[in-house]
Amino acid sequence: MSIMQEILDFNEKFVSNKDFEKYQTTKFPDKRLVILSCMDTRLVELLPHSMNLRNGDVKIIKNAGAIVAHPFGSIVRSILVAVYELNADEVCVIGHYDCGMGKIEADKILYKIKSEGVSEDTLSTIKYSGIDLKNWLRGFNSVEESVKHSVETLQNHPLFPKRVPVHGLIINPENGKLDLVVDGYKKEKE
Repeated sequence: MSIMQEILDFNEKFVSNKDFEKYQTTKFPDKRLVILSCMDTRLVELLPHSMNLRNGDVKIIKNAGAIVAHPFGSIVRSILVAVYELNADEVCVIGHYDCGMGKIEADKILYKIKSEGVSEDTLSTIKYSGIDLKNWLRGFNSVEESVKHSVETLQNHPLFPKRVPVHGLIINPENGKLDLVVDGYKKEKE
């Protein structure tokens, strides 16, 4: 049985048994918080549980490394929508120790891309369109610095409201311990 068929079979029972009822909430986060975190599988349940969050409490946005890579990319757009349209009034950027983005090597990914059949012509077209794939695929050397950079990108964004505190944290993916890197309330008072 395929993974998709397994999911669809489970979903049919989930809906018919009304298991969804215990998860029902509104689109507005009860704790008025939006979180940007890494897509690491260890954080799927650990992160919300370590923060005492339930379904409906927060908006969670995930990407590789919890990185705000572009000030006008989809991550910032999603955070702005959460703040302006969905009543979030605080933001947390939460990276994690032992993050794969700290070990990523663009050359290895590009090798794998080529081995999947993407041609040199395609890569050249991308390059001459102004995209530096090695830079685009790069990771980071320090999770602390990456979190600080993402927080600063949001705090200094021309469309981001100054009233909204942006916190930076790092979670231990083994035990859920959170370390505060940037206290958004202190930035508010400065």
